[in-house]
Amino acid sequence: MEFYPIIKAVHIIFVVSYFAGLFYIVRLFIYHTETQDKPELEQKILRKQFRFMEERLWNIITVPAGIIVLITGFSMLYLNSTLLSQPWMHIKLTAVILLVGYHLWSWKTLREIQKDRYKIKSVRLRMMNEVATLLLFIIVFAVILKGGIITHWYWILISFVAVGVLIMLIVRLVNRGK
Repeated sequence: MEFYPIIKAVHIIFVVSYFAGLFYIVRLFIYHTETQDKPELEQKILRKQFRFMEERLWNIITVPAGIIVLITGFSMLYLNSTLLSQPWMHIKLTAVILLVGYHLWSWKTLREIQKDRYKIKSVRLRMMNEVATLLLFIIVFAVILKGGIITHWYWILISFVAVGVLIMLIVRLVNRGK
């Protein structure tokens, strides 16, 4: 257990890096998708640059940070298996499973956009960008509130749903012409 605080610190640092990568990759998807509205020469130049940026971000920052997050997270659970009996940890792990699904969606979207297949409009991508934000909220609140999350679960659930709806409405409102 003497290494536990070090593992936890590394975990937190790479969670920040991982989420930064997730937030930025979808932002790049948005800009890449919006090249469809540009003249052909500009499209060619921008798409080449976005492909380069997306590949670098995904392969050098996002995926390695995600792997380190998972390794350190499992290490902490192994060293302190009593965490698995905590209801707040069940909430966190559920959000982590959803986050893995979001990661896979991002990877699939990256593969499509890299081939100039734009199946999702930029407004929808802007909404999807907020999914990671909501998952981050759930994870952080579960870890910080611990037992309090169970005591006040209904208010917290209502708050998360309200924040999610508010974020989606704002995205729609700001991007209504796109």
